[in-house]
Amino acid sequence: MKGLIAKKVGMTQIFDESGDLIPVTVIRIDPNTVIATRTKENNGYDAVVLGVDEVKPVALTKAYKGQFPENITPKRTLKEFRDFEKADAKIGDQIGLELFDGSRFLDVTATSKGKGFQGVMKRWGMHGGRASHGSKFHREQGGTGMCTTPGHSFKNIRMPGHMGFKRITVQNLKIVKIDPELNVIMVRGAVPGNKDCTLIVKSAVKK
Repeated sequence: MKGLIAKKVGMTQIFDESGDLIPVTVIRIDPNTVIATRTKENNGYDAVVLGVDEVKPVALTKAYKGQFPENITPKRTLKEFRDFEKADAKIGDQIGLELFDGSRFLDVTATSKGKGFQGVMKRWGMHGGRASHGSKFHREQGGTGMCTTPGHSFKNIRMPGHMGFKRITVQNLKIVKIDPELNVIMVRGAVPGNKDCTLIVKSAVKK
């Protein structure tokens, strides 16, 4: 398993070698610091804890600062990766973009954009009713169940509600370009989340 914490820069488009225009998402991967390690002897599984984005210790609680070794500046974002490829990683090591050398596809996890409370037409893509004069059925979902029996709507009926702001993983995104100087990696297509949001980038499990 390969995985790092990253940031979403935004989307752009580039030309490939054959001249085709490709939409890509630019992902910046700053060096991740190894904060802690987990072993089967002590924890029952193998993993490493990575952190990015330095934060002033004065802004943290004593309990949060206690998980960082003395020689490491506290980090704002932490993530534990199980079965990490670099089993020899030690506390304080810096792991960067070079981890994905030789990889062709990635899985990207993030929190999608929140849309608030939405109706069924935007949330589920329903057509709604006629827009003609006299119609009293416009932007609604229609019937949601039977009448007297059973007398209630079943679970999982598509209805208005909160849309977005969910943890989503997009799989098998092809790596188009890697720029070590800018610490960015470009993948084909879109990834969830706003600009500058935190991403979890892993090697593709299905490729």
